[in-house]
Amino acid sequence: MEVLLAQPRGFCAGVVRAIEIVERALEKYGPPVYVRHEIVHNKHVVESLKAKGAIFVEDLFEVPANAVTIFSAHGVAKSVEEEAASRGLPVLDATCPLVTKVHNQGKRYMSKGRTLLLIGHAGHPEVDGTMGQIPGPVLLVQSVEDIAALTLPADAPVAYITQTTLSVDDTKDIIAAIHERFSDVQGPDTRDICYATQNRQSAVRDLSKRVDVILVVGATNSSNSNRLREIGTEAGVPSYLIADGSELNPDWLTHAKAVGITAGASAPEVLVDDVIEALRRIGPVAVSVLPGREENIEFRLPAALTSG
Repeated sequence: MEVLLAQPRGFCAGVVRAIEIVERALEKYGPPVYVRHEIVHNKHVVESLKAKGAIFVEDLFEVPANAVTIFSAHGVAKSVEEEAASRGLPVLDATCPLVTKVHNQGKRYMSKGRTLLLIGHAGHPEVDGTMGQIPGPVLLVQSVEDIAALTLPADAPVAYITQTTLSVDDTKDIIAAIHERFSDVQGPDTRDICYATQNRQSAVRDLSKRVDVILVVGATNSSNSNRLREIGTEAGVPSYLIADGSELNPDWLTHAKAVGITAGASAPEVLVDDVIEALRRIGPVAVSVLPGREENIEFRLPAALTSG
């Protein structure tokens, strides 16, 4: 069986930075360190950090006094930052710099008196954090229908920002609807969209032209991993989201000569290897990597972890 690996796949720079912040904090301060929300949406990553002494909580009231506290890559609301400050908790912020950039864009549009629209998924921690970072009302829109339902006048000055795990392709119809509905619109340049999301989606589209089945390695609560599976399905290729090799169903491969594998931005390469091993247990495989965009972006760590 031919196995083709998408390029790029797996960890993005924001995820690498977030995990490294937890690991370095454990080395520098010793366990336990407390992480608000899963550092990234991957059970394997979370469990491996737990084993090293990280404790994951959903609310700051679960963090003892003076304990080192880390905010997840998804970002947090201003109220969470203020609560940590009021308790004097030593905080390391692992928010992805591209998420912080969205926060800053939103604040800038709001300061100009524009009504702010956030394109994203209700209940996603990044969306909750973004809405809680911006000093004023933010209207969450998830579909073209949501734009039509807005009660704003057509000449209202509006601006939009987007959840980083949505690509240019994911948001283009909603953005087009915003421009159709309103005469005075501002929004970020498409170059400001998260590079990792776009690159992984483009790679799956390339993969779908070459394979009979696509396996997406990632967590069920990972927005970008779910979207990769959807893109494969939309391209007409049976596509399955699996956490690791243990979830591989041999029935999916009955007529497949070529299997494509990709991984969401929070899925480590060790899980891709695990899926390849599961395929090897079914029969011989030849693994190759599709040519694709090389990513060499790195984000700086907080100064507290790089000094002393």
